[in-house]
Amino acid sequence: MPLWAEAGCWGLLAGSALLIGAAAGWWLRISPQVIAGTVAFGAGVLISAMAFELVDRAERSVGLLPTVVGFVAGAVSYVAVNALLARRGAQHRKRSGPGQPSETQVQGSGAAIVVGSLLDGIPESVVLGLSLFEGGIGVAVLAAIFLSNIPEGLSSAVGMREAGRGAGYVFGMWGSVAVLTGVAALAGNLLLETASPVTVAVITAVAAGAILAMIADTMIPEAFARTHLLTGLITTSGFLIAFTLTRVEL
Repeated sequence: MPLWAEAGCWGLLAGSALLIGAAAGWWLRISPQVIAGTVAFGAGVLISAMAFELVDRAERSVGLLPTVVGFVAGAVSYVAVNALLARRGAQHRKRSGPGQPSETQVQGSGAAIVVGSLLDGIPESVVLGLSLFEGGIGVAVLAAIFLSNIPEGLSSAVGMREAGRGAGYVFGMWGSVAVLTGVAALAGNLLLETASPVTVAVITAVAAGAILAMIADTMIPEAFARTHLLTGLITTSGFLIAFTLTRVEL
């Protein structure tokens, strides 16, 4: 199988976790505290993978300054686009309780939520595609993205149900996002196949900055709204589990 096709398959696998979470959120009656706890856990998993698998690897490849510049560029870009989407009604796209606007409340909010979900997932997918250049899929990164996607889909699906959106919309949206994350992983691998290690490392740093900004802007606020003082402890547990995966992989 060509490397780009393998990247697409891994990206699709990671994106399928969004559908798993959405199905759990739609059909199961899970308490808001449990949903928020899973979001906090997913945030910790992503923070660990971002720090040890992305930023550290980039810094070792290209040095501190290019890594810092790429990281800041990724964070600023994410925040800027997210601010635009927030004005369209996508600021609470991961919220499981009241907060997500219905289409009648904010016209075009559904489309904004879809675009926002893609914005959240594309940096992760590109990183998956790039990880194959290291000689094989990064197990820790794949596990981190998969585990964090489940609570994301779960929380958002509950919020969409509360906002009055139907099952066709919810599963159509998450199915589309899952497919497009696979496409993003494929494209990242294909377009950068001949790129220099320096370019790959800088793009990895950009993706890491976007991921951290996403965690701070969307996942942690949703978790803290329900779990309050337990948020730090739950996030720490996710971080430690993901960190253990990186050590085992090594």
